[in-house]
Order: sequence, then structure tokens, then C-alpha cells
Amino acid sequence: MAMAETDVSAKKFTAKKVKFIITRQDDPNSKSYTEEFELDYRPGMNVISALMEIQRNPVNEKGENTSPVCWESNCLEEVCGACSMVINGKPRQACAALIDNLEQPIRVEPMRTFPVVRDLVIDRSRMFNALKKVKAWIPIDGTYDLGPGPRMPEKKRQWAYELSKCMTCGVCLEACPNVNEKTDFMGPAAISQVRLFNAHPTGEMNADERLEALMEEGGIEGCGNSQNCVRACPKGIPLTTSIAEMNKATTKHMFKTWFTQ
Repeated sequence: MAMAETDVSAKKFTAKKVKFIITRQDDPNSKSYTEEFELDYRPGMNVISALMEIQRNPVNEKGENTSPVCWESNCLEEVCGACSMVINGKPRQACAALIDNLEQPIRVEPMRTFPVVRDLVIDRSRMFNALKKVKAWIPIDGTYDLGPGPRMPEKKRQWAYELSKCMTCGVCLEACPNVNEKTDFMGPAAISQVRLFNAHPTGEMNADERLEALMEEGGIEGCGNSQNCVRACPKGIPLTTSIAEMNKATTKHMFKTWFTQ
């Protein structure tokens, strides 16, 4: 009797299906289209594990052989930011998107703020170029070993650590209505990184350069204060607080420049 009950429960388990509607694109210049897939449900499934299963057995819902879906992933624990995509209309990390928490059919699309390379793979050059523009690093290459640098006050370190969690996933840019093909707004990620590196005891030596980059075309003036970015950020980074602080900092820098010329 126990064996029969086990067999019935196993049949119920294997009968449960998960349906995906995936937006695909063969190359950067081709038109996008959708393709549907149906997979057997497994406890603990996430979107990435479903994509892996499709990759192993690329057969669509109609039973037709198709090309494997292309996507990016690396850490599989919401740290690298590579697996960003739009899932059921929301930009997020596919590794953290559990099937049990998603409404079916599950619609998976690439983030459209960035050019599509193929299927769910995107070109994040827009975001990386913005980080280059604001010098989102501490330029100490080529210096001699001068021992440990100055310590950051604990109160400042605590909020700076929150900003350092940025994984350049691009979700905040996708959520921002001011970042699109008609604008050159750099987006909230780069602005927040200016605040982070300008707060660093060594990084502050390039603070004026970063502020001036924010004051150029495509800089902080492009923010429309929609606050979509802070709601979408998978790491809970206080992006709008950073934008407000950098607004104050650029204003002060502007007046200082006027009166010292």
C-alpha cells in the first residue's frame, strides 16, 4: 500500500509542468520573436536552472528541435550581476528568480536598455563606458609601497560599504525611464559610484574630476527622480540618496569653480 501511494505521488510530481515564453533574437540586427518551452517541474527550480535544461535538450513546446537559448551567468548566487534579464516584466537576476514565486507562463526577455547580442545576452558597454567616464576606481597604479592608507571613519564606512555592493548588473538602468536610446544619461549606477569613490580617503584626490564628469552632458542632470532604480536594485543600494548627495556636491563644486576663476 505504501509503495502504491509513493508511485501515485511520483506521477503527480512528474506531471507538473512549467511553461516559459522566451523572447529570442538570432543576432543584433535581426527581429526578435518568442518561443515557448515546457519543462518538468522540480522543487527549488530557478530561471537559470530552467535555461540550463533547455540548453541540454533544446526542444520547444511543439516538440521541434531548436537552437539552445543563449544567456549569461557566472556566480549563480546574485553576486556577479551577469544573469540580469526581464522576468514577467520585471528586471532582475535570473539566479534569484525561483519558479515557485513566479506566475505562469513565465515570460523571459532581454533587458532592452542595452543592445541585444543574441537572445538574452546584452551588450553592457553603455554602463561600463559611464563608469570609465567618472573614473570609478582609485588610480594608485605605479606607486611605491607606502604602507597602509588612511582609515575611513566607521560611520562613513558603513554607508560606503552599501554602495560597494553594486555588481554592475544593469537592472537600475533598465528600470530608469530616463535611460533609453534617445538619451545619453549615464544612469544611477555610475552616479552612486562617484559618491563611493569620492568618500574614500585616497579616492577623494580625484573627486573634482568625477564631479565635473557628472556635470557634463549625460550626467546627473538627466535624472528625472522617478525612483524606479532604488526599488529595482537587487542589492538594496540607496541609489536615490547617492543621487541627492551628488546633486549637492556638484552644485557646491560649480559655485566653488565660479568664485575661484
